[in-house]
Amino acid sequence: MSTQTSELLAAAAPRTVDVVRGVSDDQLDLPTPCSDYLVRDLLNHLFQVVVNFQDLAEKRQVEWAEKPDHLGDGWRDRFEAETGRLVAAWSDPSTLEGVSPGMGMPQSVIGGMALLDLTVHGWDLAVATGQPYHPAPEAVAELHALVEQLGPTARKMGVFADPLPTPTPTPTPDLAHLLTQTGRTPTWPQTP
Repeated sequence: MSTQTSELLAAAAPRTVDVVRGVSDDQLDLPTPCSDYLVRDLLNHLFQVVVNFQDLAEKRQVEWAEKPDHLGDGWRDRFEAETGRLVAAWSDPSTLEGVSPGMGMPQSVIGGMALLDLTVHGWDLAVATGQPYHPAPEAVAELHALVEQLGPTARKMGVFADPLPTPTPTPTPDLAHLLTQTGRTPTWPQTP
């Protein structure tokens, strides 16, 4: 990534935090563009991402198999606090050095994965709950190369679906292209 990871996370994080704050309790069982996740599932996943990637910044092993429920009292405030800790965790340039012992990839890629999840899942939650979402343009621009790099492996592992054609015209072509490369339909939900 040509821009410091922490700067990109700092630009992207408030936009996703705003979306999370805008999710009402009566929306938790709505579907999302991630077909395996309802809104509550996606929120719990995003919590896990934000917490685990703090440890990954410190080159510590993380546990992905556990699926804790983070949506107890004050979950919106806790999400904002944990997201702030995520940005802080990646602010030391040394976090980008070397290879992640738990993930076996360069630390710079790991930091980019945190940014990708914040950005794309921010969109997922926004469209699922009928909220506006304007991702950080600098984050979207940086993520195209990362998605291209990770795409083949991510598709084999079921993390990304097959890429889709980017619809034209679209009001946010860079975001639409990023979404289609992860297998998302930028015009979700599709009407029959």
